[in-house]
Amino acid sequence: MKFRFLSIIRSSLPIRLSLIVVIFTAIILIAALAFLFRVSREAIREEAIERATNQLENTTLRVNDILNGVEIASIHTEWLVNRHLYLSDSMFVYSRQILDNNPNLNGCSIAFEPDFFPGRGRYFSAYSYNDNGVIRTTQEGNDHYEYFYMDWYQLCKLLDRPVWTEPFMDYNPNDIYSKDMIASYCRPLKDKDDQYVGTLSVDISLGWLSKTISAVKPYPHSYSIMIGQGGTYFVHPDTTKLVYQSIFTESMDHPDSAMVELGHAMQRGDKGMRQLKVDGEDCYVFFNPIGTTGWSVAIVCPESDIFGGFDQLRRSVIGTVIAGLILLMLVCGLVIRHELKPLTLLARQAETVASGDFSKTLPYDGRSDEVGQLSDSFTNMQHSLVNYIEELKNTTAQKASIENELKVASEIQMSMVPRMFPPFPNRKDIDLFAFMTPAKEVGGDLYDFFIQDEKLHFCVGDVSGKGIPASLFMAVTRNLFRIVAQQGLSPEDIASRINNILSKDNEQFMFVTMFIGKVDLCTGHLDYCNCGHNAPIINGQFLEMKYRNQPLGLLEGVPFYGESIDYIKDKQILLYTDGLNEAENSDKEILGNERLIELMQDAQDKDAHQVIDMLVATVEEHRAGADPNDDLTLLCLTIKNMDNQA
Repeated sequence: MKFRFLSIIRSSLPIRLSLIVVIFTAIILIAALAFLFRVSREAIREEAIERATNQLENTTLRVNDILNGVEIASIHTEWLVNRHLYLSDSMFVYSRQILDNNPNLNGCSIAFEPDFFPGRGRYFSAYSYNDNGVIRTTQEGNDHYEYFYMDWYQLCKLLDRPVWTEPFMDYNPNDIYSKDMIASYCRPLKDKDDQYVGTLSVDISLGWLSKTISAVKPYPHSYSIMIGQGGTYFVHPDTTKLVYQSIFTESMDHPDSAMVELGHAMQRGDKGMRQLKVDGEDCYVFFNPIGTTGWSVAIVCPESDIFGGFDQLRRSVIGTVIAGLILLMLVCGLVIRHELKPLTLLARQAETVASGDFSKTLPYDGRSDEVGQLSDSFTNMQHSLVNYIEELKNTTAQKASIENELKVASEIQMSMVPRMFPPFPNRKDIDLFAFMTPAKEVGGDLYDFFIQDEKLHFCVGDVSGKGIPASLFMAVTRNLFRIVAQQGLSPEDIASRINNILSKDNEQFMFVTMFIGKVDLCTGHLDYCNCGHNAPIINGQFLEMKYRNQPLGLLEGVPFYGESIDYIKDKQILLYTDGLNEAENSDKEILGNERLIELMQDAQDKDAHQVIDMLVATVEEHRAGADPNDDLTLLCLTIKNMDNQA
C-alpha cells in the first residue's frame, strides 16, 4: 500500500505540486502556532504561579495573625503566673481568664513540676477548656495522665524556650478523645532564681486551620496540605493519611527524589514552587512556612487544571488547521490539474516522438503562457531532433573512424619501443624489463635500449602533455635517441644533439624530460645525463645527482652535463615516469616517493620482471578503480657480475 501511494505521487505532477503547497503552508503554520502556543503556555504558567502564590501568602498571613495572637496571650498570662507563682488557687483563675479573653483558644494548662505545691500532691495542673462555649476548669494530672511526661510539657523544658508542639488529638478530663486536632504553644515557667518550675500551655484547635487551608483552591482540582516539623500530614484531602503518614511515606516504597527534596525544603522552612509528579500526575506545588511553628503549608495544582483550557484550545486549533490543510490540498489539486491538463497531451506526443515517429505535430492551442511556450519549444525541438539524428549518424561514423585510427596509432606507438623480454636471451649478465601504458589511447612516455660495442645504451622519457600531440613528439624523440646514440656519443652529447634538433621550429613549446644512460658491460662503468627527469632509484635509494639539466626541446644551444658511476654491476636500477610516484586515487591522494622507496627496498631480491609486476600492481591497488591521471613507464635494470656467478 505504501509503495502504491509513493508510485501515485511520483507519477502525478498535480498531486506533487499540491503536496508542496500544503507542506510549505503547514511548515509556516506549525512554526507560527508553535511560537504562539509556547508564548501562551508561558503566560498561563506565570499567571498560575502568581495566583497560587498570592492565595498562599494571604492564607499564611491570616494563619500567622491568629497564631501570633495565641503567643501574645500566653506571654501576658505568663507574667501573671510568675507574679503569684506560689498561690496554687490563682492558677485556676489565670487558666480560666486566658480562655475568657481569647475565644479562639481551645484550652490552657498551667502545669508544675511534681510535688511543687506542698499539700497538693504529686500532680498539679490547672486546666481550663472550652466545652461548646462553656469554660470549665479542673485539675488535669492523675496517675492515668502523668502530664509531666507529655511532649507539650517536656519540649519547652528540654529546649528552655517557647515552642509549638506537633498537632495531636484533643484530650479532656473525662478521658474522651474528640476527633478534632489541636496544637499547643508552650512556654517555660521559672522562679526568681531562673529555675524551671513548670509549663504554660495554650491549646488551639486546628479545625479552623484545616478549613482555612483546605479552602485555598486556585483551580477546581487543586488541594492543600500541611506538614509538621517531622513531615507528618496534618492537613490533607485524604484523611486516612492524617497523623499516621508523612510526606516521605510513599517514597519509602517508591523512591521519589523530587518528593523527598520537597519535604526537606518544607521542613527547613523554605518557600517556593516545585514541578513534580504527585500520585502519578504532573503538578505544580507551592509551599510556605507558617510563622515560627516549624509547620509548612503547600498547595498542589495539577497541570491538567492549569493548562486544561489551553490544551483544549490547542486541540481545537490543531484540528481546524488540519481540516484547512486537507481542504487546501483538495482545492490546489483541482486547480493545478486543470491548469496542467495541456501538459498531459504534450506528454503523450512526447512518447510518440520518443518511439521514433516524427511525423505527428502538436495542435496549436493559442496559449501564450509557459505551457504554450513549452508546446512551441517542443515543436521546434521535434524539427531540430530530425536534423540532429542525421548529424549524429554522421558524427558516430566519424568517431568510429577516429577510434579505429587511434587504435592503430596506439599499436604503431607500442611497436616503436622494445617489447620482447628478455631482450638479450644470450646475455646472462643483463636482467632488464620495461613496461609502458598510456593514460589515454596514445601517450607521451617512451623508453629504449640497445647494445653496441659492448655498451648498453638506454633511456626513459616523458613528453609534456598527453594524447596525440605527445605521442607524435614521443615518436620523434625515440627515433632521434636511436639514431644519435648509435654514433657512440656520450650521454650528455646525445642529449645536446637531441635538444638542438627538437628546439628548432618548436612552435608548440613542447619538451621531454629524459634520463639517458650508457653502461660498459665489461667494466660496469655507467655514464648518464639526467635532463629534468625523475631521479632513478638504485638499490632502494634515490640517486644523488650533481646536475639535473633542462628538459630537451626548450632552448637550442644550451650545454648539458653528464655524470658517472664507476661500478654499477649487481646494483638494481629503476627508471620511471610521473605516472608511478604521482599516481592518484579518487581522493586525489598520490602514491608518493616515501611509499616508492619502501617498495624498492623490499624488492632487492626480486628480478626485473618481478619488480615491474609488483609496481604495476601497487599502482592499480592505489588507484582503486580511478582513471589513470598520467602515462606510466617503468624500466628496471641490473648488470650482473658474472665473475661472482662463477
